[in-house]
Parts: sequence; structure tokens; C-alpha cells
Amino acid sequence: MRPLPPLEALAHASRLLEAQGFRETARNERGDSRYLARGEGPERLRLSNHARTPKQRRIHPEVMASLVIRAPKTEAQVSALVAAALRDFAGGLARRDARLTEPR
Repeated sequence: MRPLPPLEALAHASRLLEAQGFRETARNERGDSRYLARGEGPERLRLSNHARTPKQRRIHPEVMASLVIRAPKTEAQVSALVAAALRDFAGGLARRDARLTEPR
């Protein structure tokens, strides 16, 4: 199986996430970052070919997890990255919920 170029691998990841109930809600101007949501809440999963900066993390706390693909990947590798991103997303939700429910 030939590796997919990064943008094709990101598109494949997006399709796999859509099969898990996510939908694309936004895309940056260059088209190399996509933001996906599941349900009606503000939480997002980010797909991109580059990591977020610390400033982006501060400004956009709604991004629970990022899936970054910079190099060619096989479909199996993309599937593994999607599974990890889903775990990270669930972990981000759990951390957020724990902060919201801890006594002050």
C-alpha cells in the first residue's frame, strides 16, 4: 500500500472521523487545518499539517485534541492516528469536565 501525501492523509482522516460522528465546522484560509465537532458543543478536534503554537492553544481552548500529519502515511497509519486522536479528544473532555466539577 503506497503512502498518502499529507493533504490526502488528512482528507482520509477527516472521512474516518466523519464516520465516528464528527463534522467539519471550519477550515483555515490556507486549507491546511480543519476543525471538526461532534454534537452541538464548542469542543473541536483539529486536523492539520502543523502543530499549534502556544498562543493558539491559549486563544482556542475549545480544541480538545489535534491530529497532525506532516509526512506521507499509509491508510493503516492514518487509522492509528485517528484512534489516538479520538482517545485524546475523550481525555480532553474528561479533563475539562473534572475542572468544571471540582470544588472551589
